[in-house]
Amino acid sequence: MGSRDRGALGRHAEQQAYRYLLEHGLRPVARNFRGRGGEIDLIMLDNDCLAFVEVRYRSTSRFTDPLLTVNYRKQHKLVRTAMLFTSRHRVYANHVMRFDVVAIDGDSGGGIRWIRDAFRPDDVGS
Repeated sequence: MGSRDRGALGRHAEQQAYRYLLEHGLRPVARNFRGRGGEIDLIMLDNDCLAFVEVRYRSTSRFTDPLLTVNYRKQHKLVRTAMLFTSRHRVYANHVMRFDVVAIDGDSGGGIRWIRDAFRPDDVGS
């Protein structure tokens, strides 16, 4: 599969996750926030909690569960990028923050699993 195809699949998966989270009451803050060394797919408000959301898509989970692909290194990048986001957008600096993962599995017809508070910055170190 070419990178263009993967990019289109990734954008489609992010759009699915975005709609799913909106349906569950979250409010959008930012999409595809890029900072030095990392990117956060979705940043949303869940009541007063600022959720940094990593979206993972796998066409098949036969080899690896999409949730397991958010490893320590990726978590570290997400935490650093979230810190950059809050330093640039001070209005969110005092919000409770969490890191979520939305996994979309092609095996189950695009089934979505949303893991709230999937990991904590203290677990990763920054």
